[in-house]
Amino acid sequence: MIPYGRQSISDEDIKAVEDVLRSDWLTQGPAVPRFEQALCDATGAQFAVAANSATSSLHAACLALGLGEGGLLWTSPNTFVASANCALYCGADVDFVDIDPVSRNMCVQALADKLAAADRLPDIVVPVAFSGRSAEMDALAKLANQYGFAVIEDASHAIGGSFMDAAIGCNDYADITIFSFHPVKIVTTAEGGAALTNSAELEARLRLYCSHGVTRDPDLRARTDDPDPWSYDQIALGYNYRMTDMQAALGASQMAQLPAFNRARAKLARRYDELLADLPVKCPLPDDNRHKSGWHLYVVELAQGIDRRKVFEVMRASGIGVNVHYQPVHTQPHYQALGFAEGDFPHAENYYAQAISLPLYATLTEAEQDQVVAALRGAIDG
Repeated sequence: MIPYGRQSISDEDIKAVEDVLRSDWLTQGPAVPRFEQALCDATGAQFAVAANSATSSLHAACLALGLGEGGLLWTSPNTFVASANCALYCGADVDFVDIDPVSRNMCVQALADKLAAADRLPDIVVPVAFSGRSAEMDALAKLANQYGFAVIEDASHAIGGSFMDAAIGCNDYADITIFSFHPVKIVTTAEGGAALTNSAELEARLRLYCSHGVTRDPDLRARTDDPDPWSYDQIALGYNYRMTDMQAALGASQMAQLPAFNRARAKLARRYDELLADLPVKCPLPDDNRHKSGWHLYVVELAQGIDRRKVFEVMRASGIGVNVHYQPVHTQPHYQALGFAEGDFPHAENYYAQAISLPLYATLTEAEQDQVVAALRGAIDG
């Protein structure tokens, strides 16, 4: 089976983890800050806070920005459920903004129209860099300034990509950027995530919420008397979202390979564009002078009239591990129980109805890619 995504683990990665296993530190040791610094070096962000998953990072980011009961978060329906669930964890409400059917990202014009008509404005908007390509973040940031909401860019797919010649994660247009390091992502820590920001205040809050709400920092402690040297203060209701040194060591080693991973994925994406040119499919937007994708996913949309389920099943039977990204969040049973319904965000639904993700990862060979395309051609023609 050729999977839709997979990790690329080198001997150096294995040694990095082995070194931690032979060291005095398995959890919160020197590898975590080393990995966080590698993220800052790669993006230009001032601060990075590693966590045990991107979902945890999203939750901590919402808490750091003050989202709570009575709050409201808007995001894209074309995403994994975590982009919306993070608001529900805080006791806040969720709404969605439909996608641009060309880019498959949150449509900034739809966002502007929804803001202008809203009786209740969002506290946070979470644009998602779907498949590795940022939304139109400059226009979105102008709306944030106009309407007073915070921006969390869910860039779980996008490390190594850029927008307007600046690395995704630099936070030129967002308060906080989230990355994911799940094994199918561009770099991996086995499981893991990170929140990047340029605000020292937000960094302190992120660290607090990722570590039980507990601090030994004298500037943050609630008790002002001379504390016992072993004591600490819990000053917020936090969580155990910390990343281990084993994960961070793998991540730091992987970050050294990030440029090579991005180049390999971009080359394969361009080759897919060429190989699929004569097939009745809509390919993702190519890179341009504003957008350089991280190329986590390569998603095509089958032409109307082609049975997506049949294509999916035929390709799976042929040993091609295609997948589908994503069932629109508002159509999930939990969100329908909250009042959402099919038809609410038609562009996301129309995209989903014909979308299929083809295998894409750094070590995918051209021969395997040819096999994928041949299987797709046969499934369509058959």
